[in-house]
Amino acid sequence: MFCPQCGTSQSDELKFCKSCGANLQAVRQVVATRDLGEKFDWSKTWVAEMFLSEEERKRRKEELERQRGITPEVKRYNEIKAGVIVGCIGLAVMIFLNILMQGIILSGDVTSGDAAILSRIWAAGLIPFFVGVALVINGLFVSKGLVEIARRRSQAGPNVLESGKENPALRSADTAEFIPSGFSVTEGTTKHLSNSGQKQ
Repeated sequence: MFCPQCGTSQSDELKFCKSCGANLQAVRQVVATRDLGEKFDWSKTWVAEMFLSEEERKRRKEELERQRGITPEVKRYNEIKAGVIVGCIGLAVMIFLNILMQGIILSGDVTSGDAAILSRIWAAGLIPFFVGVALVINGLFVSKGLVEIARRRSQAGPNVLESGKENPALRSADTAEFIPSGFSVTEGTTKHLSNSGQKQ
């Protein structure tokens, strides 16, 4: 038998490991009493994740986020915060590159063609700046609608489909809303009986 703690080989008579002192008797009892009828559950592995539909993956992801306390409002605030950070980084990169390139140009060792290129390198900071602005705009306007949809869905409870529309169901009847008809289905059908009786 190998000791499960230190991995050294031990004889079967020993109750404790000679190297680390682990209780080998307890290990033998666990091995002897394990349930051999227990089957492996593939649904709890990453293999099962490969065969899930996109809707099931989305539902599981939402459930995990709900368990972790990540609500749509928290996502929205995190998106706005990330947008502000990325935008500020882009602005800082633009300022840094502009100052650095102006210093190189003013040093006098640069040709006029190179100076024209170097004076425009600061524009590389526009990419993270506009990404940050886009994240802020998305968080302020687009995600606000998603938060409202999620709030309505949670208030409506199980009566809401995945698409956000309510289940088609009849509401309770209100007799005051029936419009009185100007005619009847049987109107005029019994008139001929009274007329025919008078003729005979």
